[in-house]
Amino acid sequence: MSEEQSDSNSSGYYFNTSTRVQISFVFSGPVSVVLMVMMVTMVVVIVLGNALVILAFKVDKSLRRQCNYYFLNLAISDFLVGAFCIPVYMPYVLTGRWTLGRGLCKLWLVMDYLLCSASAFNIVLISYDRFLSVTRAVSYRARQGMTHQAIVKMIAVWVLAFVLYGPAIIFWELVVGRRRVPKDECFAEFYYSWYFLLSASTLEFFSPFISVAFFNLSIYLSIRRRRLHSREAQLQLQLSETASAHGKGVPSSHNCGFGMKQAVKGSLNSQTSSPSLCKREPSSSRAAQPSRLSRDKKIAKSLAIIVCVFAICWAPYTLLMIIRAACRGRCIQHHWYEVTFWLLWLNSAINPFLYPLCHSSFRRAFSKILCPRRHTAPLSSVLRAGH
Repeated sequence: MSEEQSDSNSSGYYFNTSTRVQISFVFSGPVSVVLMVMMVTMVVVIVLGNALVILAFKVDKSLRRQCNYYFLNLAISDFLVGAFCIPVYMPYVLTGRWTLGRGLCKLWLVMDYLLCSASAFNIVLISYDRFLSVTRAVSYRARQGMTHQAIVKMIAVWVLAFVLYGPAIIFWELVVGRRRVPKDECFAEFYYSWYFLLSASTLEFFSPFISVAFFNLSIYLSIRRRRLHSREAQLQLQLSETASAHGKGVPSSHNCGFGMKQAVKGSLNSQTSSPSLCKREPSSSRAAQPSRLSRDKKIAKSLAIIVCVFAICWAPYTLLMIIRAACRGRCIQHHWYEVTFWLLWLNSAINPFLYPLCHSSFRRAFSKILCPRRHTAPLSSVLRAGH
């Protein structure tokens, strides 16, 4: 490529980036105030909402199970989005100029990409954990006390999230040999490298989305299969009870063994004692099955809500980022990209509200924190009654 062509491409590149500055300065006084109020509100909601989740783990010991640690990990990443990423970005979006220096720019970019990627991977981890709780319930319950396994997975999420974008943000200009971002701008050097963005987006959004969709589908099929089996078992139980009422005996499928069946036929005492022992365990297991099925349905519903919100918040940004990189910013107006960018951060504000909506354990913990008198009143009444 000739030097003239290189200068032409470079000027085109800087034209694309300077367009952002011009758009940002279009904001009038009232519009800037409205944007400021909206951004401050989002920061407050994200920080307080996720701080409540983190505090719930400290206050309510019943939450400290392996499955809930993944929600804690997600809350930490979302909390840092509101506590660091958005406040640092606010002056930039209002003025259109980055005035905090290259060092803080690099730090902000690393943190922003790290936290958003960690949120996506935490959603996958939560989905996988819910998948195991439904499809492998026995072994899953046995591992609930092994919190060290949860901590290892949580650390792995952060390491993978950093490796995805961190080295590229830090070392891209050293590998390329020059810096292409203007001094008064702050965005990653690979901003228009569509091949890198496509590869990274596949790992950051498409792969997680396909994974959680698979987990949700597996959970749905498992619940559907168990519901059909439960209906068949109830039908067989009704038929056996009807047959017993007419003195036709109990079908062999509901006996505890051939010897017990002979005892039923042999004497009235054995009919009133041993068969009752035979039926007690199956009936108790049948009574437990609807409760487990109901619990798994709630798990599937809550997981579906979290995943749908994740897809709605992430898909526009990911697709628009790839398209924008492919056409080098000429086919997508910047304000659309900015909207999807804030939609991505909105996910961090929505997640804390999904916890109490989908999980009764979090509702109880939040109630203890926000309404402590409601939980201390019964205790005080008991103490008064004792005196």
